[in-house]
Amino acid sequence: MIKVIQPGVHCSIQDRGRVGHARLGIPIAGSMDAQSAALGNKLLGNDADAAVTEITFGLGRFQFTKSCAFSLTGADFSATLDGRPLKPNQVYQAAARETMGFGKRQFGARVYLSVAAGIRSNLVLGSRSYFPGMTPNRLESGDCLPIQESSADPFDTQLQPAIEHQEFLSASLECTPGPEFRLLNLEQQTRLFRSFSVSVDNNRVGYRLVESLNNELEPILTSAVLPGTVQLTPDGTLIILMRDAPVTGGYPRVLQLSESAICRVSQKIARDPIRFQLKRN
Repeated sequence: MIKVIQPGVHCSIQDRGRVGHARLGIPIAGSMDAQSAALGNKLLGNDADAAVTEITFGLGRFQFTKSCAFSLTGADFSATLDGRPLKPNQVYQAAARETMGFGKRQFGARVYLSVAAGIRSNLVLGSRSYFPGMTPNRLESGDCLPIQESSADPFDTQLQPAIEHQEFLSASLECTPGPEFRLLNLEQQTRLFRSFSVSVDNNRVGYRLVESLNNELEPILTSAVLPGTVQLTPDGTLIILMRDAPVTGGYPRVLQLSESAICRVSQKIARDPIRFQLKRN
């Protein structure tokens, strides 16, 4: 088990999400930064569907109750294991009763704790990610995460992929035009590709942006939306839908982020700059 001593701001179990249930109104969910979560599983030789622990803004403390191979990917919050510093993107071996914690933020917003064979929580509709009414939205102090006892191969502990920090610091978000993009006039389209910044109103459902866009568009009929859909609200606020977003919406869909851009924006915090960039053919 991994015991949650302190969960920090928001800590949850996630995997690749719950695909194929949109017709029932069920969000995809899954790891906000799917690329970082996938890297953690790859380092440990896990299946791609293995569940990880998503830790927002660090601050949490976790105790391993059994020996376990693990890795930390995504954001860097100066993690330690019983006081020993841990580097991102590397495999480590925790002994029973050792405690992992976090310190000063270096970059990013979400850390992924991956363990050998993955977190073994209950499956709901094929996923271990949060499901309303059936799984906890967030982990609480005292929760215990079921894991398998494991040891790290000595060779694997030396793996440390070269991850460019620029991937976390870059403001550029690759995108394609959304279904209602063509309804914007030239001035609106031009403004859409200038700088914006993330507001304090951001979570797993969506990121609101601080700067607004003049909006004279009529509301649309409720239509399908996806993680990465950029909506334009009646007051001109732009909202980037994220992993826990609903499956339909009634605001014009002006842009659609690429998968890599969704991961990148998930590592942004309030006041961070972003800039939409059309994908080149």
